[in-house]
Amino acid sequence: QQLILGFGLWTVRLVVISLAVTPARAVFDWPKLLLVRRMVGVTAMAYGLTHLSLYIVDENFRLPMVVSEIVHRFYLTIGFIALTGLSVLGATSTDAAVRRLGRRWKLLHRTLYLIAALALLHYFIQSKANVSEAVMCAGFYIWLMAWRAVPAPWQRKLVTLVALSLVAAIATAWIEFAWYALATGINPWRVLAANESIRFALRPAHWVAVVGLGVVLLAATMRLWRSTSTRLAPAR
Repeated sequence: QQLILGFGLWTVRLVVISLAVTPARAVFDWPKLLLVRRMVGVTAMAYGLTHLSLYIVDENFRLPMVVSEIVHRFYLTIGFIALTGLSVLGATSTDAAVRRLGRRWKLLHRTLYLIAALALLHYFIQSKANVSEAVMCAGFYIWLMAWRAVPAPWQRKLVTLVALSLVAAIATAWIEFAWYALATGINPWRVLAANESIRFALRPAHWVAVVGLGVVLLAATMRLWRSTSTRLAPAR
């Protein structure tokens, strides 16, 4: 059970990380970062397939039972759909597939946005009452999708990154509120109120804000360092 959950968790994490590569490349002006995007995506697929394989092992290889569970349990159905989509993207990540699909390749691989949303929903339902990390991953997902919705000339501006951090943090708090209101018997207002303080521990919304503002600080530091290095470089 721990192996199944662990591989599933890392599948979701790696999907979110793969979505972060393009923004990180632009924000940090780090073109070579794109070289790892395919690697991260294929690794996410491998972890997802291992997650499913371990579930089959746990069911003693009773494939009819596995199929029945996937069909009749909603969270398993959406998880399987997400994994199928992830496998298609992994299979079309080769150089030959890119050449063969042409412009359709980019359109196909944009389905990762939907696949990530399905994987997060699967994670939420599986987590039941303890959804803190699922909420945090959803907050990062919102940041990454919102960044893509911003016009290209504004995507690298520090003020945009600050705004995205605050918007994503607020959205994270409300996602957590909505989940507890709709899916549990826990008072959602108490959960929402917990975001007003860091007295006991950081909530998912706090972590999204901290990471988002950390991106701003790192981007500003790197730009200052590059600017200083350029000015101090000896003329040839």
